[in-house]
Amino acid sequence: MPHYDVVILGAGAAGMMAAIEAGKRGRRVLVVDHAKYAGEKIRISGGGRCNFTNINATTDKGRDRFLSDNPRFALSALSRYTPDMFIAMVRDHGITFHEKTLGQLFCDGPATQINTMLLGEMRKAGVTLVLETSVEAVDRGSDGFSLQLSTSSITCDSLVVATGGKSIPKMGATGLGYQLATQFGLRLTETRPALVPLTFETGALDKLKELSGIATPAIVSHSKTAFEEALLFTHRGLSGPAILQISSYWREGDAIAIDLLPHQNAGEALRAARKATPKVQVQTVLAGLLPKKLAQLLGDELDMPGMIGDFSDKKLALVEAMLKAWTLKPVGSEGYRTAEVTLGGVDTRDLDAKTMAARDVPGLYFIGEVVDVTGWLGGYNFQWAWASGWAAGQVA
Repeated sequence: MPHYDVVILGAGAAGMMAAIEAGKRGRRVLVVDHAKYAGEKIRISGGGRCNFTNINATTDKGRDRFLSDNPRFALSALSRYTPDMFIAMVRDHGITFHEKTLGQLFCDGPATQINTMLLGEMRKAGVTLVLETSVEAVDRGSDGFSLQLSTSSITCDSLVVATGGKSIPKMGATGLGYQLATQFGLRLTETRPALVPLTFETGALDKLKELSGIATPAIVSHSKTAFEEALLFTHRGLSGPAILQISSYWREGDAIAIDLLPHQNAGEALRAARKATPKVQVQTVLAGLLPKKLAQLLGDELDMPGMIGDFSDKKLALVEAMLKAWTLKPVGSEGYRTAEVTLGGVDTRDLDAKTMAARDVPGLYFIGEVVDVTGWLGGYNFQWAWASGWAAGQVA
């Protein structure tokens, strides 16, 4: 029966990074994945350009951009493997990149360059990769772990679980990591789709779907959390970066508030229109501030006939409130089918923050998305994958 020093389950971002680091230490490493290709989420990320990190991920402000029952858990790995360290690897491989917005770094070329880089580093480190191979059983004995694969039986001293979360099941996402955590006595926090479009009940959707394809700048808020990015109307509801970000905080039954005129004084604009163009309807004024179809929808919701020159200050205040805090109540999300990540996962109370090792199961490690650490949109989740994989690779 073949024996390895380290077996890594999952050939995604975290798994490949862990394999590279363990291999550099002279460990005999095997990476197992049931997919046909390694790094499928990397390949499709960033619209095919791979938003591979965010330069703000380890700044003081960036450290608050990771959600977890214990948000401080991620800081150890993130402080020891920084964006600059991954950027150095990217530069060494001659991959050119650019900063898009808000510290997000994207490849100039296809995302597959990052996969090629990681696979090359794995080969250089002597790592063995087997694909299209499923894990049927895992057991632990006194001297390590035994695994029954679909192709063979193997044993190892250290087992690293990098199987990801439940998001995008068509790409092969499964609950294997959570099953293994439960099998070995680790706790799980609630899991739910995150960075995902939001959906609406039929009545609201009938109105919103007329706006499908329209994008507009906005500040989207939930409670005390707000994101200023693009808002996109779809035939299912709302999407775009601002909605994906707020989806990680939103819960069923909650409303969201949308400022459709970020950093603009809507009241001042409306009063100016009342004075300059008193004989036009409010929809016409709104169409000068917003996309025409959106202005029409808001005008219909306001249901304020007549010329704006006849509007009282009280009426203008109601229009201003609509523009600066348009309140909508989603009924759900598009779910794991389109979610970029899974919120929640293996409870960090049962893991060592420095090594990612299970506290009560020697030789067992959990890294990446399977852990209860979820970053904001914009490269934060990849940086967590690199950092947690690196941390486990130093010791596994």
